[in-house]
Amino acid sequence: MAREHVIIECTEAKAEGKPPSRYMTTRNKKLQQNKVEKKKYNPFLRRHTLHREIKD
Repeated sequence: MAREHVIIECTEAKAEGKPPSRYMTTRNKKLQQNKVEKKKYNPFLRRHTLHREIKD
C-alpha cells in the first residue's frame, strides 16, 4: 500500500501555553515525501492553525 496514516499536531499551541490539538490523516508515500502540513481547527485556541506531521 502506498498510503500511510500520519498524525498532525498544532504548531502554535505550545508557544501560547495551551495543549496541542492532534488529527489523524493519510498521505501517499510515493507522491509526497515531505511532511504533511494542513490548516486545521484548534479548539483550545478557537481558530484555524497550521498543523504539521509528527514522528510516531
